[in-house]
This record gives sequence, structure tokens and C-alpha cells, in this order.
Amino acid sequence: MRAMSRTIAVITVTGIMSGVALWNGPSGTSFAQAPYPPPAPPPGGYPPPPPPGPPGYPPPPAYPPPDYAPAPPPPPPPQQYYQSDELVAAGHRFFGTVSRGLAQVIETAAGRWGQPNGYVLGEEAGGAFFGGLRYGEGMLYTKNAGDLKVYWQGPTLGWDFGGEGARTMMLVYNLPATEAIYQRFAGIDGSAYLVGGFGMTALTANDIVLVPIRSGIGLRLGANVGYLKFTPASTWNPF
Repeated sequence: MRAMSRTIAVITVTGIMSGVALWNGPSGTSFAQAPYPPPAPPPGGYPPPPPPGPPGYPPPPAYPPPDYAPAPPPPPPPQQYYQSDELVAAGHRFFGTVSRGLAQVIETAAGRWGQPNGYVLGEEAGGAFFGGLRYGEGMLYTKNAGDLKVYWQGPTLGWDFGGEGARTMMLVYNLPATEAIYQRFAGIDGSAYLVGGFGMTALTANDIVLVPIRSGIGLRLGANVGYLKFTPASTWNPF
């Protein structure tokens, strides 16, 4: 009986050892099979798609068609100054005669003060041998600020001679706005100029320069130290 038990024990230990030998554990010999290759596509079938690659860049923008025309450049700003030939033409129409003297007076003014941005065409009355009063009315013209009706009055002192209904052209320089003409302009000493039956003087106020040009019986030159006051309505008060 004792010998049978010992035999059973030996068999049991032997079986356990055999089981341990069969189960090699993580460090034992692996019995895993090699991985299977991917299935081949069926005859006539499409191959599998390639694996996705890295993200690409967006497509370039489309070019304009060959007949594409760029937008035209913006128009140049409107000119705000009068050229000498424009003033000479306006003066010839206004005075009713073509005179070289008018062109010379305008060119002389342009040489001293540049190109005006406005001018006045009108008539004035008054006159005296030694002193008197001057009244006038006319229209102020500008390139891009509109036209304006104006009246002017003022005393004159010195050696003057003139007459009634004399036509007058006035060049206006540095005028910031049409309503800026409504103020008093004082005479500039030494600005008198006479050539070919036309003459000019100059007056100023707040950086605005006014150059009256007169001809014929309306000519007023000499020691003119008066002033002109411009108003929006007619008045007999020169002061």
C-alpha cells in the first residue's frame, strides 16, 4: 500500500513537471505562428488604395482670364487754378477787345503772385480828381467752388482819374472759400502797374490777394492808398 502511494506520487510529480515543461510561459519558446499575408485581390479586381499621406497645400488661386483688363486709374482731381491763357481769353471777351496790354498785365500778376483760383468780372462807378468813392458789382468765378454775386465799395485817395460804368476784372489769389471775399482789402503800396492801356493795383486781407485790372476811362492808378470792402448786398456805406 505504501509502495502504491509512492508510485502515484511519482506519477503525479512527473505529470506536473511535464505540464510545466509544456507551458513555457512568457520566457519560453513561442509557439505563435507567422502573420498571414494580406489577401490578394480577386482576378480583375482593383488593388487596395494606398495609405493616406500627409495633408497637402490648398490649390493655387485661379488666374484671371487672358482678356482681363485692370480697372482704370481714378480721374485726376479737378484743377482749381486759372492759367494765364484762360484769364486773357476771359478778359478779351469781357473788355470787348484783344489787347497785348491785357496779356502783359496778367503775366505780370502771375509772375508776382502765381495763378489765381478765382476772378471777378464787373462794373464800378465813381471817380474824383483828388478823392472820392468807388462802388461796383460783379460776379466771382471759381474753378470748383461755384460762382458768387459780389458788391464792393471803398474810398479812394490820391491821384485818381476815372469815369462812370468802368469795367473791372479782378484776379483773386489764395481764396479759401467763396464767402471769404466778403471782407475789407487794403491797398499794397507800390503795386501799381500800367501797360498798353491796362493797369493794375493790388490789395490784400488775411493772405488773400486781390488784383483789380482796369482799362480805358475806368483806369485808376497812382498813389491809391484806399481799400475795397466786399459785401453780399449793395450798400452806399463805403465804411
